[in-house]
Amino acid sequence: MRHATITRKTAETDISVEINLDGTGQYDNQTGIGFFDHMLDQLARHSLMDMKIRCAGDSHIDDHHSVEDVGIALGQALTTALGDKKGIHRYGACLLPMDDALVRAALDLSGRPYLVWNMDLPTAKIGSFDSDLVREFFQGFSTHGGITLHLDALHGINSHHMAEAAFKAVARALRQAVETDPRKPGAIPSTKGAL
Repeated sequence: MRHATITRKTAETDISVEINLDGTGQYDNQTGIGFFDHMLDQLARHSLMDMKIRCAGDSHIDDHHSVEDVGIALGQALTTALGDKKGIHRYGACLLPMDDALVRAALDLSGRPYLVWNMDLPTAKIGSFDSDLVREFFQGFSTHGGITLHLDALHGINSHHMAEAAFKAVARALRQAVETDPRKPGAIPSTKGAL
């Protein structure tokens, strides 16, 4: 089974991440940040990755370090769980509607991290959550997961809907990318022979 456990401890955060790429979308995420937990639950549920995340962070300052560092640790866990990437589809994409929001995610598990972000959330806050932390999460996740990730909001007026659509779209694209290709189950999906 393709699974990984990562711990990350700094002066700002203490994080553990457990994932199973071949799960059923079970989740148990506790970061101390309600909206962020809700987004991580969506990521697990719609990618079908089992995910357990614990984060104790310096929330007396703000949520920035916790959100960014969870993204980093989750990216590291994904990289570890994928191993040499033999047999995966590698690419995934999703066009996801959620009420007023329509978000497109396209990704490549290339080992070459790059984030293209066209997601202008219209409000500075989603409840008590800083909207700009959505980008911070995906920046850490794509960088440390070795993911080329494009996220585009094609429509949207509600920041909550747009952010949630982004997490769900990435989850659905990730599900496609990590699944085993039945036509090439033992092959590296690259003409270079390595990812």
